[in-house]
Amino acid sequence: MAEHPDLIAEQAAIDHAYVCLELMRDAARARRRLYDDGPGGTHQNRRERDFVWQQVEVRLEQLDIGDQSLVFGRIDFEPTESEPESESYRIGRVAVADEQFNPVVVDWRAPIAEAFYRATGRDPMGLRRRRHFATRGRQLLGVDDELFGSSAAALDRGRVEGQGALISALEEARTGRLSDIVATIQGEQDVVIRSPLPGILVVQGGPGTGKTVVALHRAAFLLYSHRFPLEGQGVLVVGPNRVFLNYIEQVLPSLGEAGVQIAVLADLVPGIRAVGRDDEPAARVKGDLRMIDVVTRAVRDRERPLRETLRVPFGVQYLTVTVDQSAEIVADARRRFRTHNAARRHVEKRFFETLAASSRTEDEPAVVRERTRHLTEVRMALERIWPVLTPSELLNDLFGSPGLLRSACERWLSRQEWELLGRPRQSETERLVFTHDDVPLLDEALERLGPPPSKRDHGEVRTYGHIVVDEAQDLSPMQLRMLDRRSLNGSMTIVGDIAQATGAWAHDDWQSVLDHLPDRRPPSFAELRVGYRVPGPIMDYAARVLPLAAPGLEPPESIRRAGDPPTVVATSDQSFDRAVVELVRDELRAVEPGNLAVVVPGSLVDRVADALEGAGLPFGLASRQGLDQQVTLVPIWLVKGLELDGVVVVEPAAILEEEARGGQALYVSLTRSTKRLAVVHARPLPDVLRVEPADGSGGDEDAFGGERTDAHVSALDLDGGRPVG
Repeated sequence: MAEHPDLIAEQAAIDHAYVCLELMRDAARARRRLYDDGPGGTHQNRRERDFVWQQVEVRLEQLDIGDQSLVFGRIDFEPTESEPESESYRIGRVAVADEQFNPVVVDWRAPIAEAFYRATGRDPMGLRRRRHFATRGRQLLGVDDELFGSSAAALDRGRVEGQGALISALEEARTGRLSDIVATIQGEQDVVIRSPLPGILVVQGGPGTGKTVVALHRAAFLLYSHRFPLEGQGVLVVGPNRVFLNYIEQVLPSLGEAGVQIAVLADLVPGIRAVGRDDEPAARVKGDLRMIDVVTRAVRDRERPLRETLRVPFGVQYLTVTVDQSAEIVADARRRFRTHNAARRHVEKRFFETLAASSRTEDEPAVVRERTRHLTEVRMALERIWPVLTPSELLNDLFGSPGLLRSACERWLSRQEWELLGRPRQSETERLVFTHDDVPLLDEALERLGPPPSKRDHGEVRTYGHIVVDEAQDLSPMQLRMLDRRSLNGSMTIVGDIAQATGAWAHDDWQSVLDHLPDRRPPSFAELRVGYRVPGPIMDYAARVLPLAAPGLEPPESIRRAGDPPTVVATSDQSFDRAVVELVRDELRAVEPGNLAVVVPGSLVDRVADALEGAGLPFGLASRQGLDQQVTLVPIWLVKGLELDGVVVVEPAAILEEEARGGQALYVSLTRSTKRLAVVHARPLPDVLRVEPADGSGGDEDAFGGERTDAHVSALDLDGGRPVG
């Protein structure tokens, strides 16, 4: 940005805002010191102190913006008859006031800040000027003005708001963490962010439209505008995997909201460990709603009468519980209690009462219990009639026993289906490991079992006032049921892209997702149509896959029409490893100091890792280090939702062949880059990606014995392959 005449004055205003912010922090700390009266005092005093300290900690977290810029813009309103002086407000990350409580910075979520994001030449919303700041920390680097009102005729109508600031932000190197867009939110994004709280909002957005970061900003906005009741009810953000969670974890704290829970579905079920996923046939079965009946029957199968009469030595006599009596205990417990574990104490009470009733000396049940409860035969009888079970124990026993599987499944699943669920029973219950596809079954088991009697506070399902779900197009009916169960009032933001549906239960439309979610209000829909992240030449190339991924769906309209065209490198299998390494080096130099992902199909992960390691090229594995390294090897199933400066896609034909929804998986991999895209292949390219060089030369021989083609897709008519204007 060129130097602006108001640069010095605006820098002074920003410096003043930081001084006021520090004074607000000091005031919060001073309040805590007022209650720092040591460990003594009455119980009431200690409770008051703890409450104040907690409130102060929350306030300090809200005021902690780290190294993010505090102020990023300003709005000036047109004078009116009632307000002859033009009002001005600086817009920033958090609200800041001076010592007289005059506003110095307005929180970006405040109603008056709406015009900063929504005003256009056609509807200036009362603005005379909107000013965007380009900043680095506390330093103001430049000012970008947009004029409205009497100067509206001079505007480039319809252009992206704050284009200079936006393009500057988009072209910054990636850091391996998702950044907030609070300074560059666009009008269509702001509409989504400020949508009403009640009901379900579905946000469809193609690659690079900012749907993930918009959903996170919506969570921050809702907490700001509905602090009560959401702060008490809680806000939950659910992502598809831990790589994704690591990628987004800094966004909400940077917006002053550190209290939002960010999780994968496995985090919502206490006491379990989930690693990896099942193959598609097993995942399809586990995601089917018929598994509700399977889990219900599996629990019921563990509530069983005795096989034969129990005889317990008691002094000179034997106490007994008959088969019929044990069946009556089971039936009574089923009638009285909704969850399995909650009935255990009742079963024990009835069991020892029955034993005592068989005594010739009319002993009290409490005496009988005390003298017999440690006997092996008594303990085994109670474990048969009504064992205390955790979800992990229930599924471990179920999957490890063909007999239990058959009994639980035969009415609802075919033999071929239920045999997919079988696996060896693990003997060390403390170290049980499940797959992520098992998680909704464990959750269903938790709902049926309830917490153990001795741990009433362990295992209760927590509900939330608002739930944000990213990549929702891949969730199975059972996974969606988990989310439905945790919604307190049906308020949710569902985000995704049907064209990027790649899971075993990938949906072809949003209605099939909504069928499994709360329906207390009619859902709302929003679509983000403008692509900000992916440059035009890359988006045009990736759009060639859309007929395979989502026929009839239009690609986003990229605002960044300029950019490097994709590079396509053809090689042989013998030269494949060397070709990959050299291409990674070339692309890394091109995006320096940014980051680069090497996206590979599952069958080539080890081979490409060995090639990079053998060449001495440092890299990280997405499944272990996230995106912390400059070069990251990313299996195709972990790439969704990420953004990087450069992407190398390895062997597109294998991606199409190996993935259950190969077209969608390939489309996802081709749309992760903000700057450069390269494709390397030894097998023939899929037909949709075959592009002749713009000069028709047929390509140049490269150093690997293959054909290297710089595919200038943006200069082609993608329907007929004809050069255009």
